[in-house]
Amino acid sequence: MTVIVPTLRFERRLWRDGLERVVGVDEVGVAPTCGAVVAAAVVMRPGCHRIPGVRDSKTLSMAQRERLEPMIRRRAVAIGVGAASVAEIDRLNIYHATHLAMRRAIARIGGHEHVLVDGNRIANFEHQVGPYTSIVDGDALCYSIACASVVAKVVRDQMMALLSARYPGYGWEHNQGYATQDHRDAIRRQGLTPFHRRSFRALQLTFARDHLELDVLADPGAAPSTHELLEREFLPVMADDASLDLPDLETLELATT
Repeated sequence: MTVIVPTLRFERRLWRDGLERVVGVDEVGVAPTCGAVVAAAVVMRPGCHRIPGVRDSKTLSMAQRERLEPMIRRRAVAIGVGAASVAEIDRLNIYHATHLAMRRAIARIGGHEHVLVDGNRIANFEHQVGPYTSIVDGDALCYSIACASVVAKVVRDQMMALLSARYPGYGWEHNQGYATQDHRDAIRRQGLTPFHRRSFRALQLTFARDHLELDVLADPGAAPSTHELLEREFLPVMADDASLDLPDLETLELATT
């Protein structure tokens, strides 16, 4: 597979126009079935040189990301990290929650002149963050966005590791909340937590498939243990506040600044 190395050509165009605080923004955690969606905003110094090895975080191993992330933090003029909680994802939908996390990240960098954001155009985004350029595959093509993708991924993985200690058995420390087989098996075995995104189709399909396999709806006389399993899947494992992932983010940010 050919590895795409991001360049500074998008930033240089803006630097040549006299803009100094150009921010690259990216998010991680859109696809997982649990945990917050996290965004990072990174401002690099005009005329900077690229850090060797920085590219789209999806193409890097965990060890590579954890080696590069402190280097990015040292070189950056400013870094902001924002999140949208599970409760916000379920209320707003993942599309709008992702943009909320981006706006929160941008708000934490202390001012900017132009935003480079990964993906397609976002409705009304300029009214909320000012002038911006959307770049399809920006995390692969644009250096500042690639830096943001690495920072966001490392922070979110750390958040999921914290949550895995609070809710052991789901494998969040290694699956990061994706709907892997071990994660789905844990949901069937232990039920949902307050950090599962109940609006997500992946979870709904898991439950629907179980319903068909167990044939509970067609058999009101199913064993009590079967009904207990389903009740456990549709209720949290324990009472908790799903916005607790935001204080976790604050704790991680304080530890890295």
